[in-house]
Amino acid sequence: MKSINKNILFIAGEASGDLHGSALIIELKKMDPSINVFGIGGEKMRNSGMNLLYSIDKLAFLGFTEVIEHIPFIKKVQREIIRLVKEKDIKNAVLIDYPGFNLSLAKKLKASGLYIFYYISPQIWAWGGGRIKKIKLLINKMIVVFPFEEELYRKNNVNVEFVGHPLLERINEYNLFPKDEFYNKFNLDLTKDILLILPGSRKNEISYIFPSAIEAAAKLCSEFNLQTIVACADNIDINIFNKLGRNRNFKIIKGFNYDLMNLAKIGIIKSGTSTLEAGLFSLPMVIIYKTSLLTYWIGKKLIQLDSIGMANIITGEKIVPELIQEQANSQNIYLECQKILSDNKLYSSIKSRLSLLKEKLGQLGASRKAAQIIYRVLNEQ
Repeated sequence: MKSINKNILFIAGEASGDLHGSALIIELKKMDPSINVFGIGGEKMRNSGMNLLYSIDKLAFLGFTEVIEHIPFIKKVQREIIRLVKEKDIKNAVLIDYPGFNLSLAKKLKASGLYIFYYISPQIWAWGGGRIKKIKLLINKMIVVFPFEEELYRKNNVNVEFVGHPLLERINEYNLFPKDEFYNKFNLDLTKDILLILPGSRKNEISYIFPSAIEAAAKLCSEFNLQTIVACADNIDINIFNKLGRNRNFKIIKGFNYDLMNLAKIGIIKSGTSTLEAGLFSLPMVIIYKTSLLTYWIGKKLIQLDSIGMANIITGEKIVPELIQEQANSQNIYLECQKILSDNKLYSSIKSRLSLLKEKLGQLGASRKAAQIIYRVLNEQ
């Protein structure tokens, strides 16, 4: 009987990749506890049994200009990954989202003879055809989480399988706190609904987004009898909010995002995975995105999308407002939230339309299905 090479390289570069990567590792280890996982991830992947070469904290670059500043470090990390691949005789790699870094690394891994899986596709539908050609050359198997991605890759003759979105299982398995219990746990005011701010999981994006969000929140809380809660990512030091918060009144809560999305009245949320999660809780929100001027200018030239919020993209309609770059100022954030909170009919309509998101994301069990695909290939090699 032939032996299977059970050393696998995993690369995730941000909080959402750490989340999905950890679920995938758990499912793989259920199938075969002797599988060894090495590479880059966060605490969740480490806790799932991964041997970390680097933590995602070291790779949290936001945009083009920030990446340029860190090129020497990125090259060093990639060299160390290739060294690890040789040292551990790794034959398979699982790249998770984080396309700028991962597609660059894929070229080096391919040259080293690895079979490359890509889980959570780069947003090729936003970036145009260039990346599809690159993926076709470099990636052996795409494992995608949106049905329209499968269709797009098949049209371009890329080896692809659709597994559904792992957020569905994550939310389905999560035990939500009852409102009274949650409010008591964090000493919240039971007479006030929650205005939730989700400002991202990278220090530089928080510094762009949080000051305007907290200023808008202060006005909204006073007008609509709300209390502001800031959901802090696991990898972020809470002191950054106290420094940027300009002595505003808010509470920081770490590690309970789903409870907050479930209980909040409205959200001010940075564009990204959090907007999809909030959408799956039918939370009315305003999506905001702000970065350096150069990063924004380059992105605007390259990205071919009318919307940036996943809830809007997946449903194909502008359900919730989006404020980008200079539009994402405190006054505009306040006005968009005020519009939603002042109009019960609009508020109910947003909740109702967001509830359609679930049916567009496939069935439960994405992590298990992805693990089965990977394990099947390992056995075929």
